[in-house]
Amino acid sequence: MEAAKKHVKNPKTLQEAIVFFADYNNSFEYMVRLRWPDGKIGCPICGRTDVSFLQNQRKWQCKSSHDHRQFSVKVGTVFEDSPIPLEKWLVAVWMLSNCRNGVSSYEIARAIGVTQKSAWFMMHRIRLGLQDVSGGKLGGSNGPVEIDETFIGGKARNMHKSKKQRFHAVGMQGGHGKTVVIGALQRGGKIKTRVIEDRKNPNVHSAVRDFVESGSAIMTDEFNAYYDLRSEYAHQVVNHLEKYVDGQVHVQGVENFWSLLKRGLGGTYVAVEPFHLFRYVDEQAFRFNNRKDSNRKMSDSERFDIALSQIAGKRLTYAELTGKVGETPF
Repeated sequence: MEAAKKHVKNPKTLQEAIVFFADYNNSFEYMVRLRWPDGKIGCPICGRTDVSFLQNQRKWQCKSSHDHRQFSVKVGTVFEDSPIPLEKWLVAVWMLSNCRNGVSSYEIARAIGVTQKSAWFMMHRIRLGLQDVSGGKLGGSNGPVEIDETFIGGKARNMHKSKKQRFHAVGMQGGHGKTVVIGALQRGGKIKTRVIEDRKNPNVHSAVRDFVESGSAIMTDEFNAYYDLRSEYAHQVVNHLEKYVDGQVHVQGVENFWSLLKRGLGGTYVAVEPFHLFRYVDEQAFRFNNRKDSNRKMSDSERFDIALSQIAGKRLTYAELTGKVGETPF
């Protein structure tokens, strides 16, 4: 276990990360330092910290008598029960957390040498780890919050001719058949997002109340679902039929996020099922929220460390991912 305590230079670029994590010892030691920064490795079953390290197996064994006494560095993380080596997992995390427009499962598969199906499953498990864990609400003394919603879905010009004709026959246009995503952006700070079922008042109001502290200054466009929030927030409106910026009142920041999101969805992932959309939104929100720290651009290695620090205590099975049990995107 002494090897796990020695200091090693962290990789700074993707090339350095590939070379660095190709050595299993480096991958193992990196994970140990991030999961147990205080050096106290605890049993995931009973919490006992005086565990024994089994050098040949690279596992620990709890001294208490119970099931699953032995555990690896993957246990209790999104990597658990995966036969894919740790060194491949870490490269995949690096790529997904740092590629600005996302990275496709085909590219991950080619880069680390797994099947496309395995890479697709890996990426969704990593996205679970990228979900916002900060809690708290936006607004308050931190300044105004921009709120906006957008439609995600296929363009009519890309539809099959027969489907396009059905849409035109019944006059369907705009956001019909698309998925709605609402976002709240702390101006100059972080964004919170949610996939909602529709743009009706109950769903919109619930999201805003969950995202923003009551009494805060909020800015929206002229969409009427926001009007009833005026009794709870200092609500300012910019009418996009007249202008996009009215002094300091605008939603340009959150619209910039929608642009980044759609660039990744349309250019990298191409076709995203509505059932999985919230995971892709979480992925883009993670990179956006960790783009800088105290007005300083965050490095790839810092963003990678944050991603890895969030993988513990989360689990996603293939049955859950494919909708065979319980989980729902709303």
